[in-house]
Amino acid sequence: MTHPHPNSWEARAEAFSLYGFTDLPTVAERGTVVLTHGQGPYVFDTNGKRYLDANSGLWNMVAGFDHPGLTEAAKAQYDRFPGYHAFFGRMSDQTVALSEKLIEVSPYDRGRVFYTNSGSEANDTMVKMLWFLGQSEGRAEARKILTRWNGYHGVTVAAASMTGKPYNSVFGLPLEGFLHLTCPHYWREGQDGESETEFTARLASELDEVIIHEGPETIAGFFAEPVMGAGGVIPPPEGYFQAIQAVLRRYGIPLIADEVICGFGRTGAVWGAETYGFTPDAIISSKNLTAGYFPMGAVILGPALGDQIQNAIDAIDEFPHGFTASGHPVGCAIALKAIDVILNEGLIDRVRAGAPRMEAGLAEIAKHPNIGELRGIGYMWALEAIADPGSKTPFEAHLSVSERIANTCTDLGLICRPLGQSVVLCPPFILSDAEMDEMLEKLDRALGQVFREVA
Repeated sequence: MTHPHPNSWEARAEAFSLYGFTDLPTVAERGTVVLTHGQGPYVFDTNGKRYLDANSGLWNMVAGFDHPGLTEAAKAQYDRFPGYHAFFGRMSDQTVALSEKLIEVSPYDRGRVFYTNSGSEANDTMVKMLWFLGQSEGRAEARKILTRWNGYHGVTVAAASMTGKPYNSVFGLPLEGFLHLTCPHYWREGQDGESETEFTARLASELDEVIIHEGPETIAGFFAEPVMGAGGVIPPPEGYFQAIQAVLRRYGIPLIADEVICGFGRTGAVWGAETYGFTPDAIISSKNLTAGYFPMGAVILGPALGDQIQNAIDAIDEFPHGFTASGHPVGCAIALKAIDVILNEGLIDRVRAGAPRMEAGLAEIAKHPNIGELRGIGYMWALEAIADPGSKTPFEAHLSVSERIANTCTDLGLICRPLGQSVVLCPPFILSDAEMDEMLEKLDRALGQVFREVA
C-alpha cells in the first residue's frame, strides 16, 4: 500500500490507537478506515466515500446513524439532567421509568433490573449475582458457569471466560470453573446419519452428563445466546432450548438468555427467547437497548430469580456492586426512546416484513458451490465458505477467505463482517428494498471475485 501522509487521519489512527478484534495484516496492507458521519444505513469516511453498513455498526445501530428522535431525546435529557449514578438510594426519574418499561416488555409479569455500561459488564454482573446468591443460601460451592463452545458473552474477565473462543487463551482464560459444552451447530457438529432431533437430544444428554459429573450443587447457572451471534450466526437446532431447559430445571439451575444481540427485534421478535419459545430465568440486554446511541447494558431478572437475589441483598442490607454510570439518565432516556422507536414506530415490523426478502436474496447467492451453508433468522444471517462442498472442508487458513470477501465488499462500498470462514450480515432495521438489493448485489459481486481468486 501507499503509506498515508503522516498527518492524515489514517496515519494518526495507526500512530496512537490500539485496534480491538482487527486483522492487522489488513490494516498494514489497506490502512485504517476513519469515519466521520452517517446518514440512514450509510457511513462516510474522511475521503467522502460512502459505505452501506450491513453490520449495523456492531449489530446495534438498528435505527440508522442519524435518527432525529434518538438524538433529540439525548439532547433534551442533557439539557435537563446530564448525568447521575444509581448508588445510595438515589437514581434519576428516567432510570425508574426505564426499569418499568423493561419489565413491561419482558416475558415477566414482574422482576428487577440492574444497569451496566455494556453487555460484557451485564454478563459479569449476572455471574456475580449468581455467586452472591450461592454464598447467601449456604451453597458456596455453586460457582461453575456453563456455556457453549463458539458462544460469545463479552470481553471482561468473567464474560471472556464464558466466551468459548480459543483466542482467550492469550489472556490465560478461561478462569477455573467456566465449562463449555458442544456448540449447537447442527450443520457442522451433527454426526453422520444423525437427525436434527437426535442432535438436540444428544446435546441435552451431554448437559445432563456434565451436571452429574461436576455435581449439580457446584453449578451456578447456564448462559446461552438464543442465536449465537459472534460465533457466526448459529440458530439453535429444533427443540434445543426446550430440551436444555428441562434438564436445567431438573437440577434447579438458572437459564440466562444473553440477548445482547438478539434482543429488541433482531430475530423479528422482541426477544430471541420469544422466537424460540422459551422463558429464561434472566435476560442480559445491551446493543439495541439504546439502538447504539449510548453505551448501556442491563440485567433483567425474572420473578423467581429476582426474589431470590433480593432476599440475599436484604440479608446483608446491601448489594455491594455497581458502576459510576449505572442507570445514567441520558442513557435511560435514549433507551426509552429506542424501545418506542423499535416497537411502536415500525422498526420491528420492517424486520418481519423484510426478512423473507433478505433470506430469498441470500438463498440465491448461496447457490454458489463455494457456499456451504446459509443460516440465520430475521435480520441476522451468515454465509459459510467452503473449499469442498462434498466434505464441508474449509479453505486453508492462510487464504483468509472471509477477510478477503469483507475487504472486497469494503472496496465496493459495503461493510460486512468476517467471522471464521463465514461472512455475516446484520443490517439496520431501516433498510429500504433498494438498499437491501444494493447490499445483496455488492455481496454477490465480492463473493464471485474472491472465489475466482481462491477456488
